[in-house]
Amino acid sequence: MLTREHASAIFDKLRKYSSADEVELLVSGGRSSLTRFANNAIHQNVAEESHGLSLRVSVEVGAAKGGRTARASTNKLDDDSLRRLVQTAETLLRMQQADPELLPMPTPSEAAEGEFVGDGVVRRHFESTASINAADRADVVSGIVDVARKSSLTTAGIYATSEFSEGLFNSRGVAKWHEQTSAEVSITMMGDTSSGWQKANSPDAGNLQPVKLAAVAAEKTVRSADPIELPPGKYTVILEPAAVLDIVGFMFWDFSGSALLEQRSFLNDRVGTELFGENVTIEDDVYHPLQTGAAFDGEGMTRRRLKLVDRGVVRDLAYSRGAARKMRQSQLADKVGTLRPTGHGFMLPNEMGEAPLNIVFFGADAGSVQTVEQMVASTERAILVTRLWYIREVDPYEKILTGMTRDGTFLVENGKVQAGVRNFRFNQSLVQLLRSVDSLGAAVRASGEESIDMVVPPVTVRDFNFTETTKF
Repeated sequence: MLTREHASAIFDKLRKYSSADEVELLVSGGRSSLTRFANNAIHQNVAEESHGLSLRVSVEVGAAKGGRTARASTNKLDDDSLRRLVQTAETLLRMQQADPELLPMPTPSEAAEGEFVGDGVVRRHFESTASINAADRADVVSGIVDVARKSSLTTAGIYATSEFSEGLFNSRGVAKWHEQTSAEVSITMMGDTSSGWQKANSPDAGNLQPVKLAAVAAEKTVRSADPIELPPGKYTVILEPAAVLDIVGFMFWDFSGSALLEQRSFLNDRVGTELFGENVTIEDDVYHPLQTGAAFDGEGMTRRRLKLVDRGVVRDLAYSRGAARKMRQSQLADKVGTLRPTGHGFMLPNEMGEAPLNIVFFGADAGSVQTVEQMVASTERAILVTRLWYIREVDPYEKILTGMTRDGTFLVENGKVQAGVRNFRFNQSLVQLLRSVDSLGAAVRASGEESIDMVVPPVTVRDFNFTETTKF
């Protein structure tokens, strides 16, 4: 795996080879391993090590015309390949038109304007995770399979581990580095007429508890066997954290200055308004102990904490350096609160702008936190949902989404899970959903399939709109 010292030495060579006014290097690489299992047996074990260099070069054209910038990439580290990388980037640079909105690369003092924790470094590398080998993963899978066999079920899934690093260096003196490990397990249990699922991800493999997850997935499968069919309609639902994550994940690309400026955000004309229920508070916080990732963005800017939603009111947006400047010069400048780069930009050039990537929902206040089991016990009638999938956007402004339940959907009556039910398709507005939250549990790190990992609580929501049932 590339070290900071090796990456810095590569950057020094690239600077010598380049004649551009400014040079920026993004470095990434690491090792990853995957054990895949199905039909109660391991059928694949793979591992790879890779690294990549992404070089951006810029020149100043003039105060009025702005500048030009271009990017090229390689996965080769020898001197000849580094020279070719510079030549490719500078050839592309000469072909670019001047961009009057292009900013100079940030200085160290500009990049450091943000929130630091301790010495400003987020430590998310665990040697115990990095040292996991194929035999270790096989032992974990063996425990999962034992759970399946004890319940006369069939299991499938993955157990993956990785170690990686990423860094950014520019010719104005910015130097950022991040190292992280990751472990992930995904488990599906299958019976003749039902299935159950659980998934978890963490920098520390010791947090995963795969056998416990397997037991939960198995219990869901057994309890949902021979599901009954209920009519579609509006139901109170209890959404487990994975279900919350996958549906709300569709709205956070809209919490972006660029999205607002380009009129593609559902928050247009809504910043500063009470859009959601008073019990909904959401932050973007890379420093949260349950979050992961680097504390800097694609330009090397330090990530700030953002209060995206404060008791239902839309507050902060994510800004890259360029988006913050555009917003200050726009007619929206006095309508969107504090304007500054927030450290949420992607590497340049790009068409995405910026987005918050470390979402943290506040759970219930101390004293009113409920577990999923307590939510069930306090509910007269509801549908308990393990996860959602195949989610697609229907209406971008009201954030109406359609999708289906999967791998553990249950009828709750009189405070108890009564039976598994056939899965539903839903058509649901995210805005309305977050106005209709009746109760929240404790926020946990959750994993799904449709969105990035987040810190979210289970929630009880009224009037969730199921439009039809499926055949399974």
